[in-house]
Parts: sequence; structure tokens; C-alpha cells
Amino acid sequence: MHWITWIVCIAGAYLIGSLPFGVLLARARGIDIRAHGSKNIGATNVARVLGRTWGTICFFLDVMKGAAPVLVAGFVCGVVNRHPNGAEEPLTQTEMWLWLAVAVAVVAGHMFSIFLGFSGGKGVATGFGAMTAMWPLLTIPALGALVVWYAVLRLFRYVSLASMAAVVSLPVGYLLAALPAREVDDLPHHLLRASPPLIVTAVLAIVVVYKHRANITRLRRGEEPKIGGSARRGDVLTDE
Repeated sequence: MHWITWIVCIAGAYLIGSLPFGVLLARARGIDIRAHGSKNIGATNVARVLGRTWGTICFFLDVMKGAAPVLVAGFVCGVVNRHPNGAEEPLTQTEMWLWLAVAVAVVAGHMFSIFLGFSGGKGVATGFGAMTAMWPLLTIPALGALVVWYAVLRLFRYVSLASMAAVVSLPVGYLLAALPAREVDDLPHHLLRASPPLIVTAVLAIVVVYKHRANITRLRRGEEPKIGGSARRGDVLTDE
């Protein structure tokens, strides 16, 4: 029954992740978000096409749809508030992989929505929600990634650059958080027990950066619009 519960949670996470809030919010205003701006369904494009308020709503909904299935699975399957190196009832590698599968499923749903012909957004907001919900496994590294995102955005004013920097910082932050405050001899064993989140966050970083390949091209050409700059509907804009 425990395995069935995990399978249901993973499948449900994909379906929830597939909900295209950016498309739905824009459609409520009579606009096809995929035909304007960067043509992406994420919060940044929604903000630039519909306005900051709608973009904020979209961001909040995308974060919540990432966090909700991960939290529900965590509580139902009894993995919340457990750590792989905990003194009492440590989180097993199998449990880590299954919980991470829920997080991956919800992000995959956003990127490859079944309701949009397996297309979608870039997964940054949804991924942030999913990772933050994995208490205490990835919550602190995810919040650290948010700090990186904000700092890079303030310095360079490129949302795409900030998003890539944040997602790349996630496995680095997790690795630093997983380092043991014990003898050096314990390090290999300690990291081996904590390896699933490191592997998944590294793969997630690669996928998200790949989804930003058009932004990278524009950044190299000096054509990537900065946040707060002037833009008209229909322009090619950076987006999450």
C-alpha cells in the first residue's frame, strides 16, 4: 500500500504541475499568452503582457502548485521533518528518491503539460515551490537560491540570468548544507547517504538552463531585455 501511495502522489503531482496558470489567467483576460511577448506561460511574461499584478498572481500559483503535492506526499508518507543523517529514524535513500520523484513530477508537469500538448514553461517558480516544500531536506538550499536570484536580478536586471544563477546555486547550496560537522573520515559516507537530492538538483539545474538556451543566445548578443526596461506587447522578452 505504501508504494501505491507514492505512485498516486507522483501521478497526482504531474497532473497538478500541468495546470497552466499563466495560460488560464491570460485567457480570462481574452489573451493567448503563447502569442505575446516571449510566448512563454510563466510569471514574467504574464507580468509584462498583463501587468505586474497578474504576473504576481501567476508566480504565487506556480509556486503553490509546486509546493502543495510535495508537502501532501511528505505528510502522507511520513517523510516530512526527517533527514538522511538524522539521529532518530533517518530518511532512507529509497524515501528520498520517491519524495524527489514527486518534486520532479510536478516540475515536469509545468515544463511538459499534458494540457498543452506536452509543452510549457521553464519550471523556475514551480521548482522553487517544490524544493522549498521538502523540509528539511532542501528547504534551506532553496531559500538560499532565492537570495541568489534576488541578488543577481538587482545587480544585472536580467530575470533569465537570475533564474539560471539561482537554479545552479541549488545543488551547490545543498552540498554545503550536507557537509558533516564531524571528522573528515565521515565525509564520503555522509555524502553518499545524502546523494539523491544532489543528483536531482544538479539534473534540474541542467534542464532549466537548457530551457533558457534562447535567453543565453540573446544574453551573448546583448539583446536580452532587462527588467524595468521599455517593452511592447509582441516583443521577444525574457521569461520564466
